[in-house]
Amino acid sequence: MDNDVSAGSSTTSIAGRLALGVTLLAFGLGYTDLIDGVTAADAVSVAHYIGGVALFLAGLLALRDGDAATGTACTVLGAFWFTWAVSAGTQASDNAAGLFLLLFALVALSLAVAGGDQLGRAAHGLFCVGLVLMAVARFADSDGLTKAGGWFAVAAGAVSWYAATAALAHWPTALPRRAARPGVTATG
Repeated sequence: MDNDVSAGSSTTSIAGRLALGVTLLAFGLGYTDLIDGVTAADAVSVAHYIGGVALFLAGLLALRDGDAATGTACTVLGAFWFTWAVSAGTQASDNAAGLFLLLFALVALSLAVAGGDQLGRAAHGLFCVGLVLMAVARFADSDGLTKAGGWFAVAAGAVSWYAATAALAHWPTALPRRAARPGVTATG
């Protein structure tokens, strides 16, 4: 494996990825019913302070340092988590909640296709899928889709956590590229 630790190895990027990873894990596990008695409502404090405040602050610091990609991702996702946390428990229609999730799925999609390293794109892509599943679940009143979305959020959190830990521990962060064998074409 490549040891591509330069991508996303700035202090603010690592802090942002840790904050996002912890928040996604808490949020996702709350929706999976994996741990008895743990619900998404239990993730509100984590989402408010770590996902909202700390992630937003990491984004502002990254923007100040000239890191537009990390700064944008952290501030926008920090705003998402802060809004999700402060609105938890309020009376909103399922359609309004679904629309909120769908709009932020578009943000996660933008972050996934905007570039950056493989782990960042993977985390944002998994989060996008999770948000789309949860949005559709709110529109269709489907507990199964909500649980599936939770699992995608857990996977995104694990990837984000690994990306931060890998940068700190100098673990591999890029998948190895396979060299093409002579005489083999892309079509077979």
